Amino acid sequence: AGTVPWFRMEDIRTNGHILFNALQYVNECAVKGELFPENSIIVATSATIGEHALITIPSLANQRFTYLMLKDKWKQKYDIKFLFYYCYKLDEWCLGHLNQSSFASVDMGQFYEFRFPVPPLEVQREIVRILDKFTELTAELTAELTARKKQYEYYRDEQFPSIKDKNVDWVALESVATVTKLAGFEFTKYVTYSETGNIIALRGLNVKNGHLVLDDVKYVDNSDLSMLIRSKLRIGDMLFTYVGTVGQVALIDEDNKYYLAPNVALVRINGNDYLPKYMMYYFLTNKFEDEQITKLLQASSMKNIPMEKIRKFHLPMVSIEEQIKVISILDQFDGLCNDISNGLPAEVAARQKQYEYYRDKLLTFEEA
Repeated sequence: AGTVPWFRMEDIRTNGHILFNALQYVNECAVKGELFPENSIIVATSATIGEHALITIPSLANQRFTYLMLKDKWKQKYDIKFLFYYCYKLDEWCLGHLNQSSFASVDMGQFYEFRFPVPPLEVQREIVRILDKFTELTAELTAELTARKKQYEYYRDEQFPSIKDKNVDWVALESVATVTKLAGFEFTKYVTYSETGNIIALRGLNVKNGHLVLDDVKYVDNSDLSMLIRSKLRIGDMLFTYVGTVGQVALIDEDNKYYLAPNVALVRINGNDYLPKYMMYYFLTNKFEDEQITKLLQASSMKNIPMEKIRKFHLPMVSIEEQIKVISILDQFDGLCNDISNGLPAEVAARQKQYEYYRDKLLTFEEA
């Protein structure tokens, strides 16, 4: 096993912007020269631009990053944490100074000319103290939200039986619901995407954790909707992503607004034996993922489950009264954990916005 920390963008996504260890290590035999010193800053200057991190240990990083290290003559004039915070300004600057090519990268000629202010050390340390406090408060809220979500997942899973439970009867999805998808020829022949309109084509990225996410949508108002009757969605329909990020679900909550896009399956319940929301909550459980989805995934360049296997999913047979009870319990948990306007996420978002506002104010200096 290697002992040299090797940092990638995944480290920032997983562990934040101040890093004490790496997700991946490389063998010291593969290293030419010396490691970059502790308290260096890595800045993403190609591919995923607009990210940076403070690395507190000697390290290496992949080619997407450029290292920033204080020269000796500046070590008495800068608090490295101040420079770390100021690199949020550098991130914004990088996004506006890209090379004009097919591959996103920062114009390094201009990058080297980026200017850092040099306020007195006591001013730098006070700015760091204030921003550290904001960061700490946001982290506490985020940790509480993470714990609440784990609690929610535990209680959600407890509401449903395991498929191994011999005392529970199970029914195949195809016997209680119609499962369909948008055929390829329908999409290419009849669908025209646009950036504005009223009728939305729901794609995989719009389906997440039991909710419709509509911050990036394509409209199909100008399509031949008369040829897309099969893909018109109505209240109570459940969407299931079956390619790429498999197993994301959400319910349709409005008629005459949504159509099905490729790579998302439509599950429409027939009859009165199942409530759509009960089925959706079951599909969100770890039990369902572990016992059914994982076993049916096909190995290919992109994860997928074919329609015939989705139709073979099994649902526990429980009374409508029991389904209503489960829905009532889980709706309360879901509202607390996921409702962006009322729950903890709203508080986290507000605190983050406040932090970014003061960070911008504190890091704005007049040019000398």
